[in-house]
Amino acid sequence: MLKLDRRTLLAASAGAALAPRVARAQDWPTAPVRMIVPFAAGGPTDVPARLIADKLSEKLPQRVVVENRTGAGVVVGTELVARAPKDGQTILYSTIAHAVLPPLFPRLTFNPLEDFQQVALVAVVPMIMIVNKDLPVNTLPELIELLKKEPGKYDYGSSGNGGAVHLACELFLALAGVKANHIPYRGSSALMPDLLAGRLAFTIDVAASGITYVRSNQVKGLAISSARRSSVAPDMPTFQELGVAGYEAYTWHMMHVPAGTPRPIVDRINRVTNEVMAMPDIRARLAELTAETVSDSTPESAREFLLSENRKWSDIVRRANITVN
Repeated sequence: MLKLDRRTLLAASAGAALAPRVARAQDWPTAPVRMIVPFAAGGPTDVPARLIADKLSEKLPQRVVVENRTGAGVVVGTELVARAPKDGQTILYSTIAHAVLPPLFPRLTFNPLEDFQQVALVAVVPMIMIVNKDLPVNTLPELIELLKKEPGKYDYGSSGNGGAVHLACELFLALAGVKANHIPYRGSSALMPDLLAGRLAFTIDVAASGITYVRSNQVKGLAISSARRSSVAPDMPTFQELGVAGYEAYTWHMMHVPAGTPRPIVDRINRVTNEVMAMPDIRARLAELTAETVSDSTPESAREFLLSENRKWSDIVRRANITVN
């Protein structure tokens, strides 16, 4: 009779344990996939998520169904995915909000960085510095000079404490070495009347909204937040070009699954997602929404990006003493 040593038995046991995981990956998805969007339906995060979900549904044997789960900012929807089965059947569609959950909500009952496996970064959306058209500046250096000359005199608006607009503005203030007063609103659309009327001096709005006001000459656009000039506004210089070294800010879109999801399933979701993001019609549609698609993301590069965003914005949250109610 053939005798097996302990090492051989352990190897055989490990192989047997892995087999069900591989089989599940080959069968995935076994039912309609839930894509949890922790934002309201019809908003700037929900619309791209639904476009991507529809294309994934065409490529997979099961539908991908978007569910909007709002509450406590993005906490309710995010926690739902953190607690979901580790089978790839529940996907989180997140934004920059995911990266700032730890510093803004230090008492969460889940870990936004460790309880998720990143699948793919799918899009980045640059932001635009816009100022009231009657403000006596026409360039970013002139705005910086004005803010230095009269520190604390001018107000800027954001879409709410700890949101992408607030963070982008505070990063600008920190890197430019200037001061201005923060006025939070309930969304970017709510602050625009005050910016147009001159009650606010500036904001750094998402490109989808800001570029509309720039093109209609209702505000002045001074700089775009990407590291390089963007197709969104190819003639608009970057903050870095204009002397704000190191400035780079985006809203972005990323897909995650619960940590511990078998790697073969993660890889399959990543592969089919990259295929969707490379489709010309998806790229064109997201470009209309001023989003720059990413079609070569890996789970590792997505996680590296998330952690770098967490480090950058956590520092800004601490420096600016940003809190949420």
